[in-house]
Amino acid sequence: MSIPLFLGIDGGGTKCRARLRDADGTLLGEGSGGPSNVRLDPDLVWNSILTACRGALAQAGLRDEVFASTHVGMGAAGAGQASAVERLLSRPHPFASFSIDTDAHTAWLGAFNGGDGAILILGTGSCGYGGVGGQCRYVGGWGFEISDEGSGAALGRELLRRCVWAHDGRIASTPLSDALLAEFSNDLEVLVDWVGTARPGDYARYAPLVFAHADRRDPLGIALIQDAAAGATRIATRLLELGAPALCLFGGLAEPLRPWMPPPVQRTIVPPQADALDGAILLGRSAASRRPA
Repeated sequence: MSIPLFLGIDGGGTKCRARLRDADGTLLGEGSGGPSNVRLDPDLVWNSILTACRGALAQAGLRDEVFASTHVGMGAAGAGQASAVERLLSRPHPFASFSIDTDAHTAWLGAFNGGDGAILILGTGSCGYGGVGGQCRYVGGWGFEISDEGSGAALGRELLRRCVWAHDGRIASTPLSDALLAEFSNDLEVLVDWVGTARPGDYARYAPLVFAHADRRDPLGIALIQDAAAGATRIATRLLELGAPALCLFGGLAEPLRPWMPPPVQRTIVPPQADALDGAILLGRSAASRRPA
């Protein structure tokens, strides 16, 4: 077997995935672990990382000893916060090298093999990220409270806002607003209590309800989807203005929103060359190549 080895890690708020390849790029194994958003407790995150990595090693029939010759690249939620990354890297690790960047960066690396292009992530949150001539830039992704247009969380937030309007009589009620308000017993105090503790994922779970009603030509559902698509389009358009020649879409809302986006944007969308895990491996390879011999 060729050495060194390379591990790519995709770290999210609910789970961690790892992929192991040898120096020739041959897939050796994959594994998974628990939560690994780097804003979480670093001991918890390292436990998730090592669990996922050991799962990949187990598939390959290897033991922990090979960690010493394994270069790791990780794309992680929360890695845009420098203090969180510093806390994580303050802990010792068993690897030959360990490089970390945002999950957007590794998704972009995988999608375009480090070449020119941009990605638009449309999931619970949203974020645009593009690289041209080696210069990378974010567009959006600042949290659903003030940003994340086209995301499930923003879509759910707007649904609740407009249902309040319907309750007040400021806009006409529709089957969608009726269905949503019924979940809160048509009592806005109940809704406000819920908002006080709701997290982005709680809002995002209403996205399928909006799409289902839009498919039935519900006026509120259509308006909400049109607004979400317009927000995603503004992010995509800015990425293209910055010079990206093509765009890859990621996330659970990418395909549902794509038909609602204008044809000039749709014509720039291409399939990714590889996924975020292989992007993370590319990150690890690049870091390893810069290490002194």
